[in-house]
Amino acid sequence: MSGQPNGQSTPPKVDRSNLIPFSSRLKEGRALALDVWTIFKSLATTLLGSAANLPADCINLGQGYMNFAPPKWVTEAAEDALNLVAPNHYSHPRGRIRLREAIKAFYGPQFHRELDVESEILVTSGANEGQYSVFTAFLEQGDEVIMFEPFFDQYLPSVTFNGGKPVYVPLHPPKDDVHKPTSNDWTVDVDELRRAITPRTKMIIVNTPHNPVGKVFTKSELEAIAAIAEEFNLLVMADEVYDCLVFDGKEHVRIANLPGMWDRTVTVGSAGKSIPHDLSEAFAATGWRVGWLIGPKSIIQPTLAASTRIVFCSNSPLQEAAASGLEQARERQFFEIQRAEYAERRAILADAFDALGMKYTLPEGTYFILLTTPSHPAFWEEGEISGQACCSTIGCISLTDHRACWFIAKEIGVSTIPVSEFYCEEHANIGEAYARFAFCKDVDTLRAAAERLQNLKKYLK
Repeated sequence: MSGQPNGQSTPPKVDRSNLIPFSSRLKEGRALALDVWTIFKSLATTLLGSAANLPADCINLGQGYMNFAPPKWVTEAAEDALNLVAPNHYSHPRGRIRLREAIKAFYGPQFHRELDVESEILVTSGANEGQYSVFTAFLEQGDEVIMFEPFFDQYLPSVTFNGGKPVYVPLHPPKDDVHKPTSNDWTVDVDELRRAITPRTKMIIVNTPHNPVGKVFTKSELEAIAAIAEEFNLLVMADEVYDCLVFDGKEHVRIANLPGMWDRTVTVGSAGKSIPHDLSEAFAATGWRVGWLIGPKSIIQPTLAASTRIVFCSNSPLQEAAASGLEQARERQFFEIQRAEYAERRAILADAFDALGMKYTLPEGTYFILLTTPSHPAFWEEGEISGQACCSTIGCISLTDHRACWFIAKEIGVSTIPVSEFYCEEHANIGEAYARFAFCKDVDTLRAAAERLQNLKKYLK
């Protein structure tokens, strides 16, 4: 007997954890996986307390956000908007007219055309939502989207959530005999790209300057991609959110400006990254979430229809602040200031790696630098405990970059990101040779990180 009144048996226990099945798109887009940024930020901070002679904190060079407050003139623009009536209500789904006019004035000369604020500019809730809206507007179930690897991690779920199928074309890393590689040594195989085209291919994503490599695609590379897009009638999404962060005299070429490409290209921009020095992400205000799309009416209008149903409109008062930033950008000479400041920050990490005798890819754009991760036995003999903890905690199997990043965070006190996370599983072996460091931090923080990194010397034999 079960002990229940009147001899009744105990009802079987029902597992209710998966009572309502969730959509398969969450699995296909890797959306359910614990993101690596959370892992290496939180776990590295927790574990660092056990490291000898190091404080119980970890310098976060993994995530690409600033560690300093916005400048006062930017926050004052936001405060002004908050104290008015209109900017605190719904904006037009296209974006506030002041911001669209500012985008027109700022970007029109760069596109060599008079942009139409009613049909060729769309303000979005950050670049991510803008990209998502393009996928929603143009992808049919099973349409293929080509993305160059390594790829920005949001592309994958955004494509799969909208019924698309990602097709991966890897950038080829520098050859082993390149002594001091730059991001330009990461190359596109045009024949490989062409072979990836099928009758279901709908779109190519071109990210330049490129996250995480820092590659600034050359005009000849973009011309080759444009020729393929023309031949197969493909839509091109030009993710150019780092367009103002280009170093060493490199030229940022807009693929939309190439012959025949305006009508098939949507260019993605962001107040989080592309506005010069100290605005939004350069404002040190990544949470503002203001982005925009620029392109022909034939692309912007369907995307507006999608965006309106996704978010209706974007943050109204911060659109006003972003507009103020764009309006003042040239008079404050922020292009020159930004490039000089970030070149200095880049040099701090590059010099630290040079002092260690470690190989890295010097970026010609963005604010990320790729370190070639140590893989020789001497390093891992010392780091074996860290490596085991990493793999047992997050299930990263034995990828070299995960183990190296975990070890560097725990034993050295600098958190970074394993680059295999920017690849599909099939090509993860390419990315596992690298770790991504962000240098969008203040100079003192970067110098402190560089000093800590010198503690790697005793493990590099």
